Amino acid sequence: MSYNPMTAKEVAKKVIDKEFLFILDVRNQNDFSNWKIEGENFEYLNVPYFDLLDGVEGILEKLPENKDVLVVCAKEGSSVMVADMLSDAGRNVFYLEGGMKAWSEHLEPVKAGDLHGGGEIYQFVRLGKGCLSYMILSNGEAAVIDATRMTDVFIEFARQAGAEIKHVFDTHLHADHISGGRKIAEKTNAAYWLPPKDAEEAAFSYQALEDGMKIKIGSTEMNIEALYTPGHTIGSTSFIIDGMYLLSGDILFIDSIGRPDLAGLAEDWVSDLRESLYTRYRKLSEDLLVLPAHFMQISELKEDGSVGKRLGPLMEKNHGMNIGDEKEFRELVTENLPPQPNAYQEIREMNMGRISPDEETQREMEIGPNRCAVK
Repeated sequence: MSYNPMTAKEVAKKVIDKEFLFILDVRNQNDFSNWKIEGENFEYLNVPYFDLLDGVEGILEKLPENKDVLVVCAKEGSSVMVADMLSDAGRNVFYLEGGMKAWSEHLEPVKAGDLHGGGEIYQFVRLGKGCLSYMILSNGEAAVIDATRMTDVFIEFARQAGAEIKHVFDTHLHADHISGGRKIAEKTNAAYWLPPKDAEEAAFSYQALEDGMKIKIGSTEMNIEALYTPGHTIGSTSFIIDGMYLLSGDILFIDSIGRPDLAGLAEDWVSDLRESLYTRYRKLSEDLLVLPAHFMQISELKEDGSVGKRLGPLMEKNHGMNIGDEKEFRELVTENLPPQPNAYQEIREMNMGRISPDEETQREMEIGPNRCAVK
């Protein structure tokens, strides 16, 4: 029979369209348990590659026939070898091109909404990491927010849209993924904005992003308004876009809230986090569409693949927004937290411009799921 590559983009389409896919993951059990490709209608079998060196006959009856079977490993090589063996055993299968590293880096652009002056806002969904980046387009100009290190995706998207990137923002100093913001700004001569309280040790120049600032994009009256919302970091800043959208960074998610411990200052930042969530956000219009910088679960994706929810209903349903007792809230965000992101200290250092690892090291630093939330 045959085996063929399946790209990360093709897998992403199956995730968004909620199609069936059977995944044979040949990484070791710890890696699979920690992080895998998630889909609402996906089924899984985890058998380490080394257990298949003598043949695949023992797993054939566990694989569905006449349905897509995708073999997955870390970098591609092992999955190709297993797919070849399955083909020799009479099965048609696919292998993930580029492995989990490619899946980690794939960005899926999805339109998140329109703007009053005819502009648009796009969400770049990084399904393999749960990261969400944004591009705002208005009358030939663009702004990028919370970009990942795959910078060419944003630059090419703006080019195809006929827009010039004028501004690049990071809502905060990221600890779970490497920011591409500064690199995009350098390539496009755009202004790079960063909250100064997060950038005191930064080894580069930037524009200081301050509370209440309004930055116009395009020739319309579309504004990006900065709203200081500390708690995940001391400088965390949200954005109100065109009076319609709330880009909440890593402070507020659809079904969870941001963790305050990635700089080792959880106890110090709990009060800031509560103030941002329970005071600053509750003063805003409940009609704002919340667009966060991460999602936790694949079930948070809407039918079109985007992630977002109106602020009013979100506040009603989100447990982290409904804890009246401050002591209980403090315990939630400081105790029994999920493991911290892979290489988060090194990622923070890189995002401050203090280290410059090579491309392969950067990929290794980012391997694994996002862990910016508590629930």
